[in-house]
Amino acid sequence: MEFSTRLDTSLHQTKTEALAVGVFEASKLTLEAQNIDRASDGQLTKVLGEEFTGSAGQTLVLRELPGVHARRVVLVGLGKEDEFDDKAFYKAELAFAKLCAQMKVKDACSALLSICEDANKLEDRARLSAQAVHDATYRYTETFGKPDPKKDVLLKKFTVTCARSNQANVKAGLAQGDAIGQGMNFTKTLGNLPGNICTPTYLANQAKDLAKAFKSLKVTVLDQKQIEALGMGSFLSVARGSEEPPKFIVLHYRGKGESSRKKTAPVVLVGKGITFDTGGISLKPAATMDEMKYDMCGAASVLGTIKALCEMAWEGEMVGLIPTCENMPSGRANKPGDIVTSMSGQTIEVLNTDAEGRLILCDALTYAEKFKPDAVIDIATLTGACVVALGSVNTGLFSPNDALADELLAASRKALDPAWRMPVEDDYQEQLKSNFADIANIGGPKAGAVTAACFLARFTKAYDWAHLDIAGTAWNGGQNKGATGRPVPLLVQFLLARAAGQND
Repeated sequence: MEFSTRLDTSLHQTKTEALAVGVFEASKLTLEAQNIDRASDGQLTKVLGEEFTGSAGQTLVLRELPGVHARRVVLVGLGKEDEFDDKAFYKAELAFAKLCAQMKVKDACSALLSICEDANKLEDRARLSAQAVHDATYRYTETFGKPDPKKDVLLKKFTVTCARSNQANVKAGLAQGDAIGQGMNFTKTLGNLPGNICTPTYLANQAKDLAKAFKSLKVTVLDQKQIEALGMGSFLSVARGSEEPPKFIVLHYRGKGESSRKKTAPVVLVGKGITFDTGGISLKPAATMDEMKYDMCGAASVLGTIKALCEMAWEGEMVGLIPTCENMPSGRANKPGDIVTSMSGQTIEVLNTDAEGRLILCDALTYAEKFKPDAVIDIATLTGACVVALGSVNTGLFSPNDALADELLAASRKALDPAWRMPVEDDYQEQLKSNFADIANIGGPKAGAVTAACFLARFTKAYDWAHLDIAGTAWNGGQNKGATGRPVPLLVQFLLARAAGQND
């Protein structure tokens, strides 16, 4: 996708297959829409009212307007003017981009960004514009035998209008949004791939391919013997039930010029990489078990975040850690009541083999200590309890560190990738007591998402830590089944803001 800018003057002379102009509720034309209305001798005014009201996300296509060079003018509803914010802008841009994909236009121009009168917000909205286009035009095609021409997307060029004085900021925002969109699409595709293709070895090879494409990224993949040598007994106990060998993927990103700056501690992202989760001996019900291919979306979001940083040539440093394996039932699989020893030396009683994500994450969290990190954030489709608590809107955010939690919440709001802080308090640790080991891997039916976070907290005493439970936000079920690419926008925004000192 090619993103570019155009001056917002003489809009009626813009040659494009589709030109978007905004209309607020109560049929109030924006300045850009007024320009087109004057040039077309009032053609926009004629359709306002019953046919088009300007409600948020509403679209109407007008073709071959007199005095207008664009083949189509698309009216896009913006909702109430006094409530128009970044979220409303994204919804409007997304509606236009989806319509362009449906109409199979090759190039489009949006004048929606020009509505923003605050120059300080233009870069952020330009980023959201590019993200919306990527989101609207994403299609999963990897495992279809024949392409479906009805689902083809021909949009190749997307232009936004702005004032000359704002072009530099808008171009910077588009570049960032393009990079984030590519990272999200990478995450979506990895999540959508079936478990027989997206295995631990496949994930490792995807990480290696990223390193080949970008010199700023170094990747090391540890195999089973190397994982054993590290003493990751908890991780390996989950992998033991599968024929697929486990992998521990270490990604180290250093942006251009990073080595010449004062050495700082990196942020470490840890992604849960269960490429298929049957539940093990504690077997899941058959209904919707196919969706357990998405149990590696934490890993996919780490890879997608790193791809976004590579694409935008971010100048910071970060580390990604991905423990990846399958959770399968077999004669070698974990059994309820088994006791395993983690890399930290803590022993764990496995009361439920379907609570396996925390068993692989705890060893990765211990390994993270070697980087002397500034902060560690793990991302995992960890608990159904988080879905019950927060649904598919908010990612669950757990952290005993108020400052880190506030940074992540601020990033989630700015990125339109919402999170909600949940408790992770010592009183909940009582539920994880075991008569036979240092800790049990489940805490009973009460506060399941909280006790899962409390389990992980036992392995994070050496650094500032946060846990993102994305079980409800990493993918959509039902008729619109598919990975969402979240929380890549949140993570990228967090890293950008922290590097810029905006989180201080």
